[in-house]
Amino acid sequence: MTDRFLVGRRLFVSAMAAGVTLAMAGVSLAQDATRVAAIWTVPVEQQWASRLHLALVAADERGDIDYVYSENITNTDYERVMREYAEQGVELIIGEAFGVEQPARAVASEYPEVSFLMGSSLPPAEPNFATFDNFIHEPSYLTGIVAGMKTETNMIGMVGGYAIPEVNRLMNAFMAGAQSVNPDVRFSVSFINSWYDPPKAKEAAFAMVDAGADILYAERFGVSDAAKERGILAIGNVIDTAADYPGTILASALWHGEPMIEKAIEDVKAGAFTASDYGIYAFMEYGGGSVIIDETLAGPEAVAAANAKEEEILAKTFTVEIDDSEPASSQ
Repeated sequence: MTDRFLVGRRLFVSAMAAGVTLAMAGVSLAQDATRVAAIWTVPVEQQWASRLHLALVAADERGDIDYVYSENITNTDYERVMREYAEQGVELIIGEAFGVEQPARAVASEYPEVSFLMGSSLPPAEPNFATFDNFIHEPSYLTGIVAGMKTETNMIGMVGGYAIPEVNRLMNAFMAGAQSVNPDVRFSVSFINSWYDPPKAKEAAFAMVDAGADILYAERFGVSDAAKERGILAIGNVIDTAADYPGTILASALWHGEPMIEKAIEDVKAGAFTASDYGIYAFMEYGGGSVIIDETLAGPEAVAAANAKEEEILAKTFTVEIDDSEPASSQ
């Protein structure tokens, strides 16, 4: 297990357990800081985990929480790490239960005094197992509009991690957005069955380019590398990678973890945390999702079309449908 204790401006000392406020070498420990731990099966740099990790780091730096985390935890070891944090008196545990649904829920039931907020494909479980995922289908639809108006071959390649609801809904929303402005667009869809395998994703993307795709949907790391090498455009997902791929990223659907993380912390502090779905805080109306478009690459017409649809989404005059079914390549 890789445990990292963030000690930048606060020190983790045993006195914290007694709620003692210390001042040492200019370091102030907040008396009411909530103890929070996160468990990641991937490196914290991975795009999905990084959105929540950075939000937690920000809360830690504000003094709202004391944050520790473990990364690269295997599914077989996940249950043990959850128990260790619960036994240490952590008040809120955040993580990803997609591959360990039943073990994670079993651990939560053993520690009813601990709040669990887990990425999950299944509903929350009383009394303390809340769920979430990255509902950024709305900005994904908007990036689809841009891609549908920009493609010249009418073929878009899409590489995803796993065909699970959290991935499927984003890809389906993107496809719907593209088809809304370009009924002739076709899609080549592939899943690499890994959350983090850039070489495999890149290989899948190359095959799509060879088959005629002139835009790539980069749900996983490695796809934008393929786009850059072949001199075509890519659609980003979850994080903004435009600076790493100048002239390549046409648009990106971004996930912002702060609204959900701040709400969960607030609820724990107030004793109001319940087994509910915190996924709604990824919606654009809460500031949990947004779209960023390279206006030079996209052109004014595509930008105007995406902006107009975004206004409709925020005004609730247009709803992006949530479609969790597995997307398929065009026939």
